[in-house]
Amino acid sequence: MSPKNPVRTRIAPSPTGQMHVGTLRTALYNYAYAKQNSGKFILRIEDTDQKRQVADAQNNLINLLKIFKLNYDEGPYIQTERLEIYQKHIQALLEKGFAYYCFCPTNRLEKMREIQEKQHQKPHYDRHCLSLSPKQIQKKLSDGNPYVIRLKVPDHQDIICHDLIRGQIIINSTEIDDQVLIKSDGVPTYHFAVVVDDHLMKISHVIRGDEWISSLPKQVLLYQYFGWKPPIFVHLPVFLNPDGKGKMSKRHGSTSVQSFLDQGYLPAAILNYLMLLGWNPGTQQEIFSLKQFVQDFNLKKVHKTQPAFDRRKLDFINAYYMRRLSAPKFAHLLSPFTPEINPSLIKQIAPLLKERIEKLTDAVSLTDFFHQDVDFSTQLLFQRGADKELIIDMLTQTSEALKNISNWHLQLIQMILDDLIAKNKWNTGQFFMIFRVAICGAPRTLPVVDCLPHLGQDKTIHKLTLALAKLK
Repeated sequence: MSPKNPVRTRIAPSPTGQMHVGTLRTALYNYAYAKQNSGKFILRIEDTDQKRQVADAQNNLINLLKIFKLNYDEGPYIQTERLEIYQKHIQALLEKGFAYYCFCPTNRLEKMREIQEKQHQKPHYDRHCLSLSPKQIQKKLSDGNPYVIRLKVPDHQDIICHDLIRGQIIINSTEIDDQVLIKSDGVPTYHFAVVVDDHLMKISHVIRGDEWISSLPKQVLLYQYFGWKPPIFVHLPVFLNPDGKGKMSKRHGSTSVQSFLDQGYLPAAILNYLMLLGWNPGTQQEIFSLKQFVQDFNLKKVHKTQPAFDRRKLDFINAYYMRRLSAPKFAHLLSPFTPEINPSLIKQIAPLLKERIEKLTDAVSLTDFFHQDVDFSTQLLFQRGADKELIIDMLTQTSEALKNISNWHLQLIQMILDDLIAKNKWNTGQFFMIFRVAICGAPRTLPVVDCLPHLGQDKTIHKLTLALAKLK
């Protein structure tokens, strides 16, 4: 946009819980578009729903934006600190007849909705208070009757909305309820505050999830009533569950950004995956740094269709980013996920882990045998058709041979085991599968022989003894 009309985007989360990954994707797209156009990225906290507000949610939101390096240029603006601004603007609508007082008690509204539901009607306010005279309104106000202020929707009028992705959207006003704009406590609703704030903050592009499309006509109507030019609206496709059915929900796994971090996904990998959920670069490229995404992002390439949240793809991208880490950095990131293991040991085994895990929490099950006796089903020892007698013979001879090693190091351990296999003419693959289960408690593990120098001689013999005990 021109210098006279600079790009200004915003992310406007509500502090009602953990940040959803969809909110992070919205923040990412807003950030990228603003930076690409030398614009401003603004943070606004929409905290008008005080009943649902969660302690520390605001700080957590701000901290997550920092973790993902989506640094905002202005804010945070707090809606509950702007109540006087909303009161000023609602008075303007009242004076123009575009809004009206509603004194209906809660029980009347509930009864009205029950009747509408029984008659299979879409819930609508019946405009009972719209016919009140100025004198009646003043009397009720003077008496201290509680009230809300509602939007006066025009009768039988097409509301024409524009979306950059979907084009023109036309909704007839008969489909729109006389939305509450100011609640009985004087706090604005989302629909009113968002329009006032976006205008006053000179937001040029409203980039948000497509769940807000149903709110678009109400907001466009408010822009018309105020005589303001609306921003460019861009509604992003929301995420579907991994099976492609229904909006992404907790029933199919975690949905909060923090939960993905807690599982050991790297911020850069999460961002990279979210870049591709709703946008396509037009090439086969899948790996993008934040800097490159800012350069390549194009709003016109945002999809209309809703993408499924594919965790396998996220795992693939996360594994890619982990393999690119230096050994010290990777070990540093692993340490919080493996607190039972000495940090010096983590540094030693980090190269073994790096190529075999997709997220940092995967390291837990692969390393627990280092610090505890892992219980496992005896049946796991019976690998590739081995019978009990053969397994006992293998583990007994191996234990005795390893006991006699005076200099416990990898090359000697490997040589001893190779000699045993050759002398007894054991099947190499079968032997190492049985040996792996005996030491690690599972058939799929880190390279078991490579782990032995770090495990130590005494612990190795101890684990072989426990495995033999299972067979007696």
